Amino acid sequence: MSDDHDEENGFDTVIPDSLIPYDAWIEDAYRDVMLRALDHVGREGLPDGHHFYITFLTGWPGVEMPARLRAQYPHEITIVLQHQFWDLKVDRAAQTVSVGLSFGGVGSILVIPVPAITAFADPHVRLALRFTAPEPEEEEDGETTPPDAEATAPAPAGDEPAETPASSQVVSLAAFRKKGPGQG
Repeated sequence: MSDDHDEENGFDTVIPDSLIPYDAWIEDAYRDVMLRALDHVGREGLPDGHHFYITFLTGWPGVEMPARLRAQYPHEITIVLQHQFWDLKVDRAAQTVSVGLSFGGVGSILVIPVPAITAFADPHVRLALRFTAPEPEEEEDGETTPPDAEATAPAPAGDEPAETPASSQVVSLAAFRKKGPGQG
């Protein structure tokens, strides 16, 4: 028998719209977890085995990064904090994260506004958080910012040169799965 209730816990399986902004509160809490982790590592150092992936929108207002890196990654970049980073700081008043990294052997300080961050992960503990960028604010001239963030390009931190971004493509894994007997 099928209905709109989860037999195990009695809750509806379809979540209705709510006038209480639970989604926004949960996302704010997850961002706080990320900021606490970054602040902790900035003070105490990175424990063995842990490393962070941080993805952010490079065109977001207030992002500070080298022009050559922004040209290479005009929409989004993923940085890795593992072996070679320095001066990791969280400024809660300014709502920014700053960190020193090497790109192609050249040291740079990145300043990343917290709303520009779209993902944070610590693979050591299988933690992965995705964030929705807030709605772009309308400027006085009527244009909106930030620019779109459709392309995703990972950029390794450290002494390896950053790779040229490739277009994003979603591939269904169903086409690669083995089909059992009697399946088309």
